[in-house]
Amino acid sequence: MGSIVLLDELTINKIAAGEVIERPASVVKELVENSLDAGASKIDIEIQNGGISYIRITDNGKGISPDDMEIAFEKHATSKIRNADDIENVLTMGFRGEALASIAAIARVEMTSRQPEAEEGYRVVMEGGHLVEKGECGCPTRNNYCSTKFVL
Repeated sequence: MGSIVLLDELTINKIAAGEVIERPASVVKELVENSLDAGASKIDIEIQNGGISYIRITDNGKGISPDDMEIAFEKHATSKIRNADDIENVLTMGFRGEALASIAAIARVEMTSRQPEAEEGYRVVMEGGHLVEKGECGCPTRNNYCSTKFVL
Protein backbone atom coordinates (compact mmCIF):
# COMPACT_ATOMS: atom_id res chain seq x y z
CA MET A 1 0.00 0.00 0.00
CA GLY A 2 1.28 3.46 -0.90
CA SER A 3 2.10 6.15 1.59
CA ILE A 4 0.31 9.05 -0.14
CA VAL A 5 -3.27 9.66 0.96
CA LEU A 6 -5.93 12.28 0.33
CA LEU A 7 -6.61 14.40 3.39
CA ASP A 8 -10.09 14.70 4.84
CA GLU A 9 -11.97 18.01 4.55
CA LEU A 10 -11.46 19.02 8.20
CA THR A 11 -7.69 18.56 7.94
CA ILE A 12 -7.59 20.49 4.65
CA ASN A 13 -9.55 23.35 6.22
CA LYS A 14 -7.31 23.50 9.27
CA ILE A 15 -4.19 23.66 7.09
CA ALA A 16 -5.77 26.43 4.99
CA ALA A 17 -6.74 28.27 8.18
CA GLY A 18 -3.12 28.19 9.33
CA GLU A 19 -2.09 29.89 6.10
CA VAL A 20 -4.59 32.74 6.52
CA ILE A 21 -5.04 32.89 10.30
CA GLU A 22 -1.70 32.76 12.06
CA ARG A 23 -2.83 34.22 15.40
CA PRO A 24 -5.77 36.15 16.89
CA ALA A 25 -4.42 39.39 15.44
CA SER A 26 -4.91 37.89 11.97
CA VAL A 27 -8.61 37.35 12.76
CA VAL A 28 -8.97 40.97 13.84
CA LYS A 29 -7.15 42.20 10.73
CA GLU A 30 -9.35 40.19 8.37
CA LEU A 31 -12.59 41.24 10.05
CA VAL A 32 -11.66 44.91 10.27
CA GLU A 33 -10.83 44.82 6.55
CA ASN A 34 -14.27 43.27 5.91
CA SER A 35 -15.86 46.05 7.97
CA LEU A 36 -14.04 48.74 6.01
CA ASP A 37 -14.99 47.10 2.71
CA ALA A 38 -18.63 47.18 3.92
CA GLY A 39 -18.41 50.96 4.32
CA ALA A 40 -18.23 51.04 8.11
CA SER A 41 -17.45 54.37 9.72
CA LYS A 42 -17.47 52.90 13.24
CA ILE A 43 -15.81 49.63 14.25
CA ASP A 44 -15.73 48.30 17.82
CA ILE A 45 -13.23 45.58 18.75
CA GLU A 46 -13.60 43.51 21.94
CA ILE A 47 -10.93 40.98 22.90
CA GLN A 48 -10.54 38.66 25.89
CA ASN A 49 -7.45 36.68 26.85
CA GLY A 50 -5.38 38.16 24.01
CA GLY A 51 -8.00 37.08 21.48
CA ILE A 52 -7.69 33.41 22.34
CA SER A 53 -10.98 33.19 24.27
CA TYR A 54 -13.09 35.80 22.54
CA ILE A 55 -13.00 38.27 19.67
CA ARG A 56 -15.95 40.43 18.70
CA ILE A 57 -15.99 42.93 15.87
CA THR A 58 -19.03 45.21 15.58
CA ASP A 59 -19.49 47.70 12.77
CA ASN A 60 -22.05 49.99 11.17
CA GLY A 61 -21.35 48.84 7.62
CA LYS A 62 -23.97 47.91 5.03
CA GLY A 63 -24.61 44.48 6.54
CA ILE A 64 -24.99 41.12 4.88
CA SER A 65 -28.16 39.71 3.37
CA PRO A 66 -29.49 36.60 5.14
CA ASP A 67 -29.24 34.83 1.77
CA ASP A 68 -25.50 35.53 1.70
CA MET A 69 -24.57 34.77 5.30
CA GLU A 70 -24.17 31.02 4.98
CA ILE A 71 -22.31 31.09 1.69
CA ALA A 72 -19.94 33.77 3.04
CA PHE A 73 -18.32 30.99 5.09
CA GLU A 74 -17.63 28.78 2.05
CA LYS A 75 -14.10 28.68 0.64
CA HIS A 76 -13.53 31.25 -2.09
CA ALA A 77 -16.95 32.87 -1.65
CA THR A 78 -16.67 36.59 -2.44
CA SER A 79 -18.79 39.50 -3.55
CA LYS A 80 -15.83 41.31 -5.07
CA ILE A 81 -15.01 39.34 -8.22
CA ARG A 82 -16.81 37.14 -10.73
CA ASN A 83 -13.89 35.99 -12.91
CA ALA A 84 -10.08 36.20 -13.13
CA ASP A 85 -10.18 39.47 -15.11
CA ASP A 86 -11.90 41.21 -12.18
CA ILE A 87 -8.84 40.68 -9.97
CA GLU A 88 -6.97 43.46 -11.76
CA ASN A 89 -9.69 45.97 -10.86
CA VAL A 90 -10.31 45.17 -7.19
CA LEU A 91 -10.17 48.32 -5.08
CA THR A 92 -11.07 46.72 -1.76
CA MET A 93 -8.87 45.18 0.92
CA GLY A 94 -10.08 41.61 0.69
CA PHE A 95 -11.53 39.70 -2.21
CA ARG A 96 -10.33 36.09 -2.16
CA GLY A 97 -13.05 34.73 0.10
CA GLU A 98 -10.66 32.85 2.36
CA ALA A 99 -10.87 34.63 5.70
CA LEU A 100 -14.32 33.64 6.98
CA ALA A 101 -13.94 30.03 5.82
CA SER A 102 -10.53 29.79 7.48
CA ILE A 103 -11.71 31.36 10.73
CA ALA A 104 -14.81 29.14 10.85
CA ALA A 105 -12.65 26.04 10.31
CA ILE A 106 -10.82 26.60 13.58
CA ALA A 107 -13.32 28.49 15.74
CA ARG A 108 -16.91 28.72 16.82
CA VAL A 109 -18.25 31.70 14.90
CA GLU A 110 -21.46 33.58 15.51
CA MET A 111 -22.37 36.25 12.97
CA THR A 112 -25.40 38.49 13.22
CA SER A 113 -26.22 41.12 10.65
CA ARG A 114 -28.98 43.51 9.78
CA GLN A 115 -29.30 45.49 6.59
CA PRO A 116 -30.81 49.00 6.87
CA GLU A 117 -34.10 48.07 5.16
CA ALA A 118 -34.63 44.90 7.21
CA GLU A 119 -36.98 44.76 10.18
CA GLU A 120 -34.93 42.05 11.92
CA GLY A 121 -31.43 40.76 11.90
CA TYR A 122 -30.24 37.29 10.95
CA ARG A 123 -27.82 35.00 12.74
CA VAL A 124 -25.67 32.05 11.72
CA VAL A 125 -23.45 29.95 13.97
CA MET A 126 -20.61 27.90 12.51
CA GLU A 127 -18.48 25.27 14.28
CA GLY A 128 -15.59 23.49 12.60
CA GLY A 129 -16.66 24.92 9.27
CA HIS A 130 -20.22 23.57 9.55
CA LEU A 131 -23.48 25.44 10.05
CA VAL A 132 -25.01 24.54 13.42
CA GLU A 133 -27.63 27.26 13.84
CA LYS A 134 -29.38 29.91 11.77
CA GLY A 135 -32.41 32.15 11.98
CA GLU A 136 -33.85 35.59 12.55
CA CYS A 137 -32.72 37.55 15.58
CA GLY A 138 -32.99 40.97 17.10
CA CYS A 139 -30.34 43.53 16.22
CA PRO A 140 -30.04 47.10 17.46
CA THR A 141 -31.11 49.66 14.89
CA ARG A 142 -28.20 52.07 15.18
CA ASN A 143 -27.11 52.53 11.57
CA ASN A 144 -27.37 48.93 10.49
CA TYR A 145 -25.67 47.04 13.25
CA CYS A 146 -23.52 44.18 12.06
CA SER A 147 -21.83 41.96 14.62
CA THR A 148 -19.44 39.07 14.29
CA LYS A 149 -18.37 37.14 17.35
CA PHE A 150 -15.56 34.59 17.37
CA VAL A 151 -14.88 32.16 20.17
CA LEU A 152 -11.74 30.12 19.63
